[in-house]
Amino acid sequence: MIGRDDGETSMIKLLDVVAERPSHGAAIERLNDRAFGPNRLTKTAYRFRDGIPPIAPLGFVIEPPDAPGSGEVAASIRFWPAVLPDGSVSALLGPIAVQSDLRGTGYGSRLIHHGLMRARALGYPAVVLVGDRPYYVQFGFSAELMDGLRLPGPVDRSRLLGLEFTAGVLDHQAGLIRPMAADNSQASRV
Repeated sequence: MIGRDDGETSMIKLLDVVAERPSHGAAIERLNDRAFGPNRLTKTAYRFRDGIPPIAPLGFVIEPPDAPGSGEVAASIRFWPAVLPDGSVSALLGPIAVQSDLRGTGYGSRLIHHGLMRARALGYPAVVLVGDRPYYVQFGFSAELMDGLRLPGPVDRSRLLGLEFTAGVLDHQAGLIRPMAADNSQASRV
């Protein structure tokens, strides 16, 4: 149980993180539409992911407390294969979205911790993202690690963040982070 401060004290059961299933796909897209709006598909991070599948073992959801097993999602996270300048494959985190009435309840943090733990266990040397620095520093992300790196497209440099599981894998590189080709299965093998 976790507390939620919405003017009155209430408790919400934080449901287990479950692996994303194909039946969640449409619900995840609806959640992302509501969370990020219609312009989301024009942003660099979305364009980076265009045409390539997410890393299947790193897709997770939390189902709604009132409808577990319904195929609907209260929160979701995905990761995508990203090729660093040296050719190693990292994971691009995002999007992560939480149903508006559940924001601030820990659903997002739970998904991020779970996703990062799995990415590390699967052997990804690093995770990168475009996001809100004050939020992501609590998970160990840093803009400084990304000083020499860039994405293909405009990005506010203060929002380009990285987390290393292998020391120096981001910090010692310079150049373009590229999306992995859609036909390359290396992403799930690292």
